[in-house]
Amino acid sequence: MADVNSGGSLSGLKQNEAREFHAIFVTSFLFFTGIAVVAHFLVWLWRPWFPGVDGYAMLGDTTEKVVSLMSYIA
Repeated sequence: MADVNSGGSLSGLKQNEAREFHAIFVTSFLFFTGIAVVAHFLVWLWRPWFPGVDGYAMLGDTTEKVVSLMSYIA
């Protein structure tokens, strides 16, 4: 049986197409990872994963933390 894709890759993309796809893939991956990091940070501000000695009762000042964080962003 003859090799239909001679000189190409297993995906069927040419070298420049593969580079373009890779660039788009890496950019979208980094964008998604950045959004995930920000979301995890905001959830951690809302409810820390490791509560203190008093449990989650120490979170009375969470509103103040979020307001101060938003003042840095805006």
